[in-house]
Amino acid sequence: MREISHSNLYFKEVSEIANKINYSQIEELAINLLEIRNKKGRMFILGVGGSAGNASHAVNDFRKLCGIESYAPSDNVSELSARANDEGWHTIFNSWLEVSNVNQKDCLFILSVGGGNISKNVSVNIVEAIKLAKNRNMKIFGIIGKETGYTYTHGDNVILIPNVNNDRITPHSEAFQSVVWHCLVCHPVLQINKTKW
Repeated sequence: MREISHSNLYFKEVSEIANKINYSQIEELAINLLEIRNKKGRMFILGVGGSAGNASHAVNDFRKLCGIESYAPSDNVSELSARANDEGWHTIFNSWLEVSNVNQKDCLFILSVGGGNISKNVSVNIVEAIKLAKNRNMKIFGIIGKETGYTYTHGDNVILIPNVNNDRITPHSEAFQSVVWHCLVCHPVLQINKTKW
């Protein structure tokens, strides 16, 4: 019997995730983001590691295609590294958000594999940002890979990327962050500007 190649298995998993993801939650998220735009709220997209790169790309798409005022604090490496160095890694987002005077019209959009975990001391910066946002009555949205993380348990509308292989939670979660936000930025209720191609 011929062994299935890694590529064949990987894309079989991608197909399985695409078929299992909660489409109605994505539709609901599109409406939630429309409400943020309509009340002239801002979206702060938070991610670390690969998700920080995704946050930067998503900011571009939501601003350019959907007209939603969006920011990724991780784009400002000088401020991020100064805060990490002087005040601690856990402060990098909530301190940034405080200076931006976030309020109930705004939202957090978390891109994360685990979603933050205090007991494991992982992505505590995301946890602290969510705590601040909750205190200011902001909505918490996200795309994450673990239902046990802080984002999933404390968010308002958080898309969970279905786990089909424990060894590939990170690559599938980070890849599907992009798939889901691209679905959102071309959604008819959100997209106001056409893409070039």
